[in-house]
Amino acid sequence: MEFKTESDDNYFMNQAIIEAKKSLKEGGIPIGAVLVAEGKILGSGHNRLLQNNSVILHGEMDCIESAGRIRGADYQKSTLYTTLSPCTMCSGAIMLYKIHRVVIGENTTLIGPENLLRENGVEVEIMGMGECRELLEQYIEENPNVWGAELERVGFSTD
Repeated sequence: MEFKTESDDNYFMNQAIIEAKKSLKEGGIPIGAVLVAEGKILGSGHNRLLQNNSVILHGEMDCIESAGRIRGADYQKSTLYTTLSPCTMCSGAIMLYKIHRVVIGENTTLIGPENLLRENGVEVEIMGMGECRELLEQYIEENPNVWGAELERVGFSTD
């Protein structure tokens, strides 16, 4: 049984928010994700760029890594819930593993290549959740230099 109802999406997005809050508590950027197939969480993760001095441990990458070496068929029937629109790197991993559906908590703070995902057959849904936006906006307000440095590192303008 695959969960695709609004209430199930809310449940799994709340799990991603819990992951985002873990990152914040660890001194990191509050972005979280969970990977779900047939109503079961296969992996969860949060942004660990600062905590691990990493250049690749975005919430989605940490989540996919935590799922382990699962079968391709499991990825293909899974949904990735993420509190923020996935960046190009994370979108590449989504396409590589043929994750068929991505549910995004919010995409107003920073928008990733959502059209690229759609063009490659990924179903993209945006929930527009205020809690996801507020978590990140508060972090940015309190840590503008850290956020600006992370954006600059991946080629985003901070102007």
